[in-house]
Amino acid sequence: MTTTAPPTTPGTAPRAGAPRRRARTADRGVNRAFRWTATGAGGLILAVLAAVAIFLVLRAWPAITAGGETLSEEVSWFPEGASLVSFVGPLIFGTLLAAALSLLLATPVAMGIALFISHYAPRRLASTLGYVVDLLAAIPSVVYGLWGSLVLPPIVVPVWSWLADTFGWFPLFAGPASPTGRVLLTVALVLAVMILPIITAVSREVFLQTPKLHEEAALALGATRWEMIRTAVIPFGRSGVISAAMLGLGRALGETMAVLMILSPGLLYSFKILQAGQQQTIAANIAADFPEANPLGVSALIATGLALFLITLLVNMGARAIVARRKDFSGAN
Repeated sequence: MTTTAPPTTPGTAPRAGAPRRRARTADRGVNRAFRWTATGAGGLILAVLAAVAIFLVLRAWPAITAGGETLSEEVSWFPEGASLVSFVGPLIFGTLLAAALSLLLATPVAMGIALFISHYAPRRLASTLGYVVDLLAAIPSVVYGLWGSLVLPPIVVPVWSWLADTFGWFPLFAGPASPTGRVLLTVALVLAVMILPIITAVSREVFLQTPKLHEEAALALGATRWEMIRTAVIPFGRSGVISAAMLGLGRALGETMAVLMILSPGLLYSFKILQAGQQQTIAANIAADFPEANPLGVSALIATGLALFLITLLVNMGARAIVARRKDFSGAN
């Protein structure tokens, strides 16, 4: 004897499928809401960036359109007979030189510390050292400025004098070295200490993400600890180190108080980093001249800020292009 299933009305679904269909509909609503929220957050970042750019252009426009004679007559601290371009040029040069020197000093040290924490130090020492390095990022810029202007010069002046006497034939170390120590190399040293925790923290996390398969394979083939790091860890973390260096470079480009408190400023295209009164950075110049600036002077300072904004934007775009060209290893390779 056979039984037949009860007939179903066309266009109706079984009752058992109704809860599942409601769940799928709810999931689609949540996914749609999350997608629009994420899209809005990304659009908000672009909107803020565009708003900053528009603000800088509008506020800097009076100084951009004004001639050098007008700026010299109405702005007390503006160099006589100079144009806005000739005024901004040395500031851009000093900013890039100080940031490049600090990055050159900080990156090798930061990589060494990151490798020691991630692959050499015992776990307890590594956690303590990582915590101490992270604390350096919490120190205010004013404290670094006080340290660099009061404590550091007596220590570094003999070293700078030795550099000038020994390597004075090289343009960077041309003497005589300033007896005050308020020179660009001192600023670069302080900036290097300031960006050190940023580069170290990011590099450490990148090195820790190296696939264990790569490290064990290198050791199994007879490589020493250094050979394993050189052939597996550093190639894997190269793009991350570049990103970390660019983050530190952004901090060095925009640093204000430490540079203002240490450097004896000048408006020259000079590579003499051991002599005072040679260079100045954009951010420090804005902080120094803003209190006594009239409306046109404020516009000129904002024009220099616009130049710094463009420099930072170009540096980050270049860093992203470099990182995008690097292919990270995968643990499955």
